[in-house]
Amino acid sequence: MSIRILKPGLLTTLQDAGRMGFQHLGVNPGGAMDLRAMQTANALVLNGLDEAVIEFYFPAPVIQFKAASFIALSGADFSATANGTPIPINHPIYLPANTVLQFNRKIQGQIGYLAVQGGFDLSDWLNSYSTNLKVAAGGFEGRTLLTGDEIDLKRHAKWNGSGIESAVMPWKAATESFYTTNPFRFIPGNEFDLLSEHAKKIFTTEGFTIQPQSDRMGYRLHGPTLDVAISTEMISTAVTRGTIQRLPSGQCIVLMADHQTTGGYPRIGHIISADLPGLAQKGSAEVLHFTPTDLFTAENLWVAQEQHLQQLKNACILQLDAYHRIPF
Repeated sequence: MSIRILKPGLLTTLQDAGRMGFQHLGVNPGGAMDLRAMQTANALVLNGLDEAVIEFYFPAPVIQFKAASFIALSGADFSATANGTPIPINHPIYLPANTVLQFNRKIQGQIGYLAVQGGFDLSDWLNSYSTNLKVAAGGFEGRTLLTGDEIDLKRHAKWNGSGIESAVMPWKAATESFYTTNPFRFIPGNEFDLLSEHAKKIFTTEGFTIQPQSDRMGYRLHGPTLDVAISTEMISTAVTRGTIQRLPSGQCIVLMADHQTTGGYPRIGHIISADLPGLAQKGSAEVLHFTPTDLFTAENLWVAQEQHLQQLKNACILQLDAYHRIPF
């Protein structure tokens, strides 16, 4: 039971929720860029929410399923087809053995996720299956997927249908609440007050454009120069996903999944975790806006998302159980 990569696509890797607890050793968490899309795909196929999935960009991979599988796609919509038949994102889908999954064009978003019921049979590294490309560890041999790779599945799908055609389950995950935000909410960072009053104002009123040099480590932004009122030397200090750093040029970078564990640039803010899925799905030339918020709001929004995902998983359990009882 396995899948075979017929075409690798761009930066296609295995990712889960990340490698937590090792930043003090210089190992960043990594993990899925869009955590909520990864978890949504897993919920739809009744996996644990943090099961490893395939993360991909466009051009996307072409994948052959050598065994019958239940899958779900979430995140970006790249116009997927199964043996040439269009299939949607955010639905559980049954694929018979030897189905070829491919993606044809970008419709919305930047990063897609593929979950397979039962998950992929992988070896972990430091308690995670996420691919860390810098140290060539985790995921599938610590690297991006290549043509000819075969990844074993933990189990094959059970299905009451004919077994010879794909089948899209008639329920859908509602994910709109993960992606509706812009301006992105941030909590002012330790060095926010180093900015001049003018810079503070333009940071929350002007737009900042994502640059082509952006990647999994960070999204580089271009906008009005942010002047400082106080010039000071900084020692390297802790940073995290969502940290907004002011670069010496006066421009900004927002740290993403593969961020370094410490940094020496002023931390002018931290985008709240609930807004990071929406940020992950923004691409080059898109314009971001920022608005300040507080920790209480950030925590409540995060908890609401967690509750939404658990409700989704519970609903999928009931729906799939009922669907299996329908005689075909």
